[in-house]
Amino acid sequence: MTDRSKNPSEGAKMSFSDDMSYGDYLKLDQILAAQNPLSDAHDEMLFIIQHQTSELWMRLALVELEAARKSMRGGALPQAFKMLTRVARIFEQLNNAWDVLRTMTPSEYTRFRAFLGQSSGFQSHQYRQIEFILGNRNPAMMKLHEHRAASLKILQDELGCKSLYHEAIALLYSGLGVEMPSDRGLRLDCPHAFVPEIQVLWQQVYESSQKHWALYELAEKLVDLEDYFRRWRFNHVTTVERIIGFKRGTGGTSGVDYLRKMLEIELFPELWRVRGEL
Repeated sequence: MTDRSKNPSEGAKMSFSDDMSYGDYLKLDQILAAQNPLSDAHDEMLFIIQHQTSELWMRLALVELEAARKSMRGGALPQAFKMLTRVARIFEQLNNAWDVLRTMTPSEYTRFRAFLGQSSGFQSHQYRQIEFILGNRNPAMMKLHEHRAASLKILQDELGCKSLYHEAIALLYSGLGVEMPSDRGLRLDCPHAFVPEIQVLWQQVYESSQKHWALYELAEKLVDLEDYFRRWRFNHVTTVERIIGFKRGTGGTSGVDYLRKMLEIELFPELWRVRGEL
């Protein structure tokens, strides 16, 4: 009898000249050929991979957010809960990635920063799409993407849809048997603004959680998601301040000052403010 512990490859397929391999399936040749530093600085590879992997995670977050919104619209809340949980964990992964980037010192970043030109994460169309889906919609930001017709179209289409939170609010009204006013002001082309009446309805859910368990769980899934999203923003600010201080960003923003303003944004304001009323 053969000792497989001495030959762990026994029984495994070893030739892939005519079959799809792991690398073929994942298109690893294309992925691993996409890191092309423009300088001879050792840390530029870290910078590139950090941002490329972040974009891949955001790609998955978008798939899950779009599916969650569709499930919510169709009343399939258990499925939506699973997807929202996954998105929160994706942002946990994005948070952990900052720890790796923070191993780069200011002097190491300075060696290749000039090679970035005016490119910046501020210009990420996927990040903007995530913000739009979550409800932080600023049409003026679409100007950044006018040079890429496909990206611009995605953002324009998104502005024509209800945000994830709009769908949650619609479920809130219908679940409580309250008619939603037509002038509620849930506009598609601007950030969601705090509405006292919506907070009152969420308060009813929290105060009678057993009676409204599905809405209660939806509220907590949304809070969990924004919690992780806020942590990602905070870690972004901390990392940028640690590496470049208060210099202007490569994309022309005020850098740390701009990022700190982003920390003040509430995606689901009624869900955060209702806590003070319970």
